[in-house]
Amino acid sequence: MARQIFIGLISEGSTDQRFLKSIVERTFDDLKFECDSDIDIFDIKEIKLSTGTTFVTKVLESSSIGYKNFGMTILCVQTDADNRNLEDTYSHKIKPALIELESQDANQCCKILVAIVPIQETEAWMLADKELLKQEMGTDRSDNDLEINRMPEHIANPKEVIENAIRIARESYTKKRRKDLTLADLYLPIGQSIDLFKLERLSSYQDFQSNVRKAFKSLNLLH
Repeated sequence: MARQIFIGLISEGSTDQRFLKSIVERTFDDLKFECDSDIDIFDIKEIKLSTGTTFVTKVLESSSIGYKNFGMTILCVQTDADNRNLEDTYSHKIKPALIELESQDANQCCKILVAIVPIQETEAWMLADKELLKQEMGTDRSDNDLEINRMPEHIANPKEVIENAIRIARESYTKKRRKDLTLADLYLPIGQSIDLFKLERLSSYQDFQSNVRKAFKSLNLLH
């Protein structure tokens, strides 16, 4: 009989949720085939919390809500590294959350956490598949023309870079279409279609994959 896995997701914003949900689902679906047992992974549940609480508090609240509402097995937590590297973000956010989570009652919450920590901003992951990005923007201009020719994790402000690329691409649009496309329109379709093999070039996505494997090991599904 297949083991049932229920996954919750919290992120820093609604656009991050739209972009990441499909990526998280597909990553778990890919890596489950490394496990020693059959696994059924159910649709990712987005957990929405009130704003204004600390990162650790959000993790604890989500852990409890997801466990009570749908028997959550794994909690995925996204937080951007911003100007810090992965190590700094783990030290300041992820590890303190894990320490607090470990002290909680296992009968009241989900204690397995999978961190998703894009370097700089989540939008850096959108730049991992530039051909898809240009396709969704409806442009055939070059990476150089659009000023997206750098490595995604080397860009300090990927969100601004994509918005600038949209402005450049818009110059060749018909007058009727110029006002249509915004960055907000890109999160969902790119998240659903982005090539995971291209994401694997990014150290932060490799880190996410490693965290998924650790979660499977915690559940005795991978050795």
